[in-house]
Amino acid sequence: MSLSPQPMQHIDLTNGLSEADLQAFTARAFENEPIDGKRILFIIPDSTRSMPMPGIFRALFETVHPRAAQMDYLIALGTHPPMPDEAIHRHLGITSDERTGRYGDIGIYNHDWRNPDMLAHIGTLSADTIGELSNGLLRQKADVLVNRRIFDYDLVCIVGPVFPHEVVGFSGGNKYFFPGIAGEEILNLFHWLGALITNPVINGVKDTPVRAVINRSADLITGIEKRALCLNVMSRDCKGIFYGTPEEAWSAAADLSAQTHIVYKDKPFQSVLAVAPAMYDDIWVAGKCMYKLEPVVADDGELIIYAPHVAEISVTHGDLIRRIGYHTRDYFLSRMEQFADIPGGILAHSTHVRGIGTCINDEECCRVRVTLATAIPETECRAISLGYRDPASINPEDWCDREEEGLLLVPHAGEVLYRLKENNPVPKPFQG
Repeated sequence: MSLSPQPMQHIDLTNGLSEADLQAFTARAFENEPIDGKRILFIIPDSTRSMPMPGIFRALFETVHPRAAQMDYLIALGTHPPMPDEAIHRHLGITSDERTGRYGDIGIYNHDWRNPDMLAHIGTLSADTIGELSNGLLRQKADVLVNRRIFDYDLVCIVGPVFPHEVVGFSGGNKYFFPGIAGEEILNLFHWLGALITNPVINGVKDTPVRAVINRSADLITGIEKRALCLNVMSRDCKGIFYGTPEEAWSAAADLSAQTHIVYKDKPFQSVLAVAPAMYDDIWVAGKCMYKLEPVVADDGELIIYAPHVAEISVTHGDLIRRIGYHTRDYFLSRMEQFADIPGGILAHSTHVRGIGTCINDEECCRVRVTLATAIPETECRAISLGYRDPASINPEDWCDREEEGLLLVPHAGEVLYRLKENNPVPKPFQG
């Protein structure tokens, strides 16, 4: 298959792209791809990512289905819980009757990251390779496993948005392979690498050691053609779409995201109320409110994750998180033997929610206070080292238009990164 060296793109930051725009772009993107009689797999996000998935699903069906021998979908869950059929139908904008009728020959699969029979070993990244890619921060080998389903197809196309991201810098692109449809070992390795670098240092940075590890892992996927449709999305309004190789399309989308998804503030805030959207149904994903706002919280300020609908720490990883609690990177580094059996991805999530800080002589000092205003009981919040507020006691309007007083309200928090124009409170890089 051939592809122009420059990714195709369509951008309209003023009005956004209509479904007709998405349909026209998709038709143009695949016009010169030799997909006739081929098997095509689309890798898509779950419902924790904002994007106009129904419109994209319809556009891909109209463009690809008449030509391909088979077109299917694989949901890149990472370690998120599988989506039930009803949630999948909502996500794609189809009915159960359409699923079995009009779209009856399209397979739609959840990534099964815990099932070894569904994973293929495609190579190993040596300790020396990881050391080189991480600039010496981490030196351990990792077996690279990926969902074996992808090798049943001639072309695999990633479809998803690109946002600033706490682990890799910007989401999207090859991240849909790793961790999207990967095994645990490589996932845990690079999540812990991101935690060592820390969220304020890595979030919103394009070229990072974690991205290098992900791209090197993706190089091990051979024998199939790889493409990507990368989107710039504000809420569910698509502002731009890019098509090309995963690296090319992601790079162009990340450049645009750096312009549209990073807000700069003149000074930090003593109290930040981050309103978690309904698509975040546990702290595992609602923690993104902290990730995107940590840089603009003042020293000893408070970040409140306001999510009255959230009643779980993590549907998948709750037991482990309750066991270790939420702590800074340096807390874990001071006692790694104690947490040797905890996966790196769990430790990374813990540090990202708790934020940066120090641990000297066994005394942990966190830079900011993190408070949950959720349906999680106070006793459980305190037990995991987070603060608690009764969500019924909070009126978001009390934070409106009070930035000069040090109060910031962020509706639909979790996808747009906030930074200070100067003097970001960032830690020194960890020296491995």
